[in-house]
Amino acid sequence: MPDVLIASCAAAAGRDEDEPLLLAALAAEGLTMSCADWADGDVDWGAAAVVVVRSTWDYAPRRDEFLAWARRVEAVTRLLNPADVLAWNTDKRYLRELADTGVPVVPTAWAEQPGDVDAALDRWPGDVVVKPVVSAGARDTTRFAPAQRAEARAAARGILASGRAVMVQPYLDRLDAEGETGLVHLDGVLSHAFGKGALLAGEALGPGLYAEEEITRRTATPEQRALGDRVLAWVAERTGAAPLYARVDLVRGEDGAPQVIEVELTEPSLFLTTDDGAAARLAAAVRARLS
Repeated sequence: MPDVLIASCAAAAGRDEDEPLLLAALAAEGLTMSCADWADGDVDWGAAAVVVVRSTWDYAPRRDEFLAWARRVEAVTRLLNPADVLAWNTDKRYLRELADTGVPVVPTAWAEQPGDVDAALDRWPGDVVVKPVVSAGARDTTRFAPAQRAEARAAARGILASGRAVMVQPYLDRLDAEGETGLVHLDGVLSHAFGKGALLAGEALGPGLYAEEEITRRTATPEQRALGDRVLAWVAERTGAAPLYARVDLVRGEDGAPQVIEVELTEPSLFLTTDDGAAARLAAAVRARLS
């Protein structure tokens, strides 16, 4: 009977750079562990003391199935992060809720029916990014120039036809030079930061499991740290407890101040390779949850 089962997916096998570091760190904590595909019906999830959701990167096209799995697991053992957190976080409309509290979030227009599309696209005169509220790995996410409004409209309506609402955001030119800054929190405390290069060069991202990213070590500024702490405090209040892991992705707005572009609590890469102590901190956080 393992202490820890890591929930992954078949398509992620050998592709999650966090996994071997986490497994080694869990072993160093004296914990037995194993990895399994969340969609494998033969896995006895209740045999583990805790199930940690990690590289379940294929959940988005079958979100309902994934959330039903999470609730079944939670009925027989401890699940981290919990099923209610996964349900809330896998629909990016949580950003609207976060913005309503006054937290700086990348400006976003929402289209929940075809009649909303034109107003959402017309909100910004420059390049815009069109994406669904349910997506992982930047799939179905496209940047459109002003001359491509017809294509943007078709993309938005295609997303709506798939049963998902649409987000439209202005493309921030700072991304081309600076990319994003990701803040990784473990048990509500900042662990490390990393830089992520800009993904969207104007073409739609392909149908693969995730988009390849250029990741670098980065030190968070005091302003970024303060915003990350503010977001994590809000998440803990909203969900009832600090999550085992959280990734707050930030970009600089037009005024240079950081803005939240995503808060990832479901299956984010934590880029443990960018900080020598990160895997050990995550393993210690898992052990603390078992105590």
